[in-house]
Amino acid sequence: MTESRVIHDTGEPIMEEPEAALERMYLEEYLHGKGHTLQSLQALPEEEARRLMVEASSYASNKLAEVETRAHLMEEIHGSSPPLS
Repeated sequence: MTESRVIHDTGEPIMEEPEAALERMYLEEYLHGKGHTLQSLQALPEEEARRLMVEASSYASNKLAEVETRAHLMEEIHGSSPPLS
């Protein structure tokens, strides 16, 4: 995977947080499954584009929560951190 970069208000490129890159990947995955891309949404009526983004955001949030849960479980199993209370 390549580095993701965004432009800061000052015009300086900054590193995108890993979670943001993963979230974008899940958004794109959902949209691809619906026959769209982030770019193709611009050609859709605003209401339809908004609906698809809400659905894609929900999908991405659920997938990110799943990744986080699995990471915590792996930490518990391998004893690298104390169990969550």
